[in-house]
Amino acid sequence: MTAHPRIAILTSHGQPSAPPPPEIHLAAVAAAVQDHLPGWEVRSATLSSKGFLEAAMPEDGAVIYPFFMARGWFTGKVLPKRLAGWRYRMATPFGLDPALPALTVTALQDAITTRGWDVTDTEVLLAAHGSARGPKAAEAAETFAATLRPALPGLRLTTGFVEQAPFVDAAARPLGPRSLCLPFFAQSGAHVRHDIPEALAQAEFKGDLLPVLGALPGVPALIAQAICRAETAELSASPAKADTELP
Repeated sequence: MTAHPRIAILTSHGQPSAPPPPEIHLAAVAAAVQDHLPGWEVRSATLSSKGFLEAAMPEDGAVIYPFFMARGWFTGKVLPKRLAGWRYRMATPFGLDPALPALTVTALQDAITTRGWDVTDTEVLLAAHGSARGPKAAEAAETFAATLRPALPGLRLTTGFVEQAPFVDAAARPLGPRSLCLPFFAQSGAHVRHDIPEALAQAEFKGDLLPVLGALPGVPALIAQAICRAETAELSASPAKADTELP
């Protein structure tokens, strides 16, 4: 008798105005994670695609992987509401994974070396989302920055936000030509494709814009490990299913 595969579901916010591209990108990430998880079935669904998450849920026991940078509004409020009625296990959000800083340090070291710079002559702007709804998003970025600094002695690292002060343009304005802007994002949505480049242009930023953290080469393996860790967590349960309307 063939054993049923264990189910893991990657979920992210997506883009309400244009759901398909983020949905396709998240499916590609799930496929890459699948390569690291024999015996599992790795699915994906963004919150912006109505009904997709609910359709991806099995009857019981899935591991939900939040491809988010913080345990904020969407992971703490919206996602549990959407999952009401199912029993599931929740993995640590991507941005809070304890292995992510080491991947980031390696990526920054490679970017600096490739350009022929020295760490002590380099400035890095960690460009994050921030939020007017609460402090969790900014706290996650600031904690992440504080973890990176001792691992890269001499590097000048600052933070800037899309939706709260200090804004990206203000944080980028004083930076010199040996500067890197690192988007503290899981996916390249509208903020990364439009808002951050526009803010950097407004600041006359002379450095380079790096890919999002979610695009780092080691991310699929990192996600797979987080899913395996979450498998031992207690099952969550809610008394009734929620509707599928977005908040």
